[in-house]
Amino acid sequence: MNRFETKTPAGFGFSFGAKCATSRDDVTLLTLSCPAKINLFLAITGRRADGFHELVSVVAPLDWSDELTVSLTDSAEISFECDDPRVPLGSENLVVRAVQAYRNTTGWSRGLHLNLSKRLPMGAGLGGGSSDAAMALRAVDALAGKLVGEHRLRELAVDVGSDCPFFLLGGAGVMRGRGESLQALPDSVVSRLRGTRLLLFKPAFGVNTAWAYGRMAGAAPSMYTAPADAERRLAAWCHDDASDLEAFCFNGMEPAVFSKYVAMPTLFKLLENQYGKHPRMSGSGSACFVILKTDDDSHALEATIRDALGPDALVKIVALQI
Repeated sequence: MNRFETKTPAGFGFSFGAKCATSRDDVTLLTLSCPAKINLFLAITGRRADGFHELVSVVAPLDWSDELTVSLTDSAEISFECDDPRVPLGSENLVVRAVQAYRNTTGWSRGLHLNLSKRLPMGAGLGGGSSDAAMALRAVDALAGKLVGEHRLRELAVDVGSDCPFFLLGGAGVMRGRGESLQALPDSVVSRLRGTRLLLFKPAFGVNTAWAYGRMAGAAPSMYTAPADAERRLAAWCHDDASDLEAFCFNGMEPAVFSKYVAMPTLFKLLENQYGKHPRMSGSGSACFVILKTDDDSHALEATIRDALGPDALVKIVALQI
């Protein structure tokens, strides 16, 4: 099992499920689920002066997650371990950055041990690392006695990673800006989405997010979506109770990613021709999904995807957790 330790008092989730152990009525341990997210709609609308990209995205958590346990210790040390040897354990890990950001901001210096059970794939566009970091923020703040308010917690999350604030929202929502501007979806839209199942699939390779955004910037402005067009499509979908989710789903990063990873558009076309499905990529990839309907033959779809992507591909049925 990997392990990272530091004696530096470096110090950083609405929880999607938490358990706690107490001692003398004080919470000393929290175990939180760190869910994956799916981008049902993702429009990249341009590049900002600070180098980040502006986006408009409809995002929802999934019923598939990592699990993070955070406990107080008697020493001033911070230790971090993970059951996946591929996960970095130093300051390049968002969990470590989150804890450091919280401690640096608040001056809180209690010892902590963090244990991450990793289930979500890396380089998938599912936000696993961001979710882990956001839940680390939530847990540490709870253990510290909630030293910062919700607004400041989200500010810390933005500094750690653009996707992190979403996981503090506690449900499906619309992301704008670089991810720091969050808006909950109307109840009528949430009720339409509730119970939606997806067939999620990821090839053996991952996609580097910075590379994907760089590819879009290099082709600017041709790969960007006009902000007014993105907002128009979003508003029309939100106000049309009969709108088809599959038709609404969109990812403006696909052309950039697919220009290199040509196996993906080939598979998309196969699923469209053979099953009438319209797959979409989540985030910067490489995970993709199709919306499952009640009459879909999910076994046939899965077999086709596995045959196309090979034995190392991940194929999994998931549901929106809203």
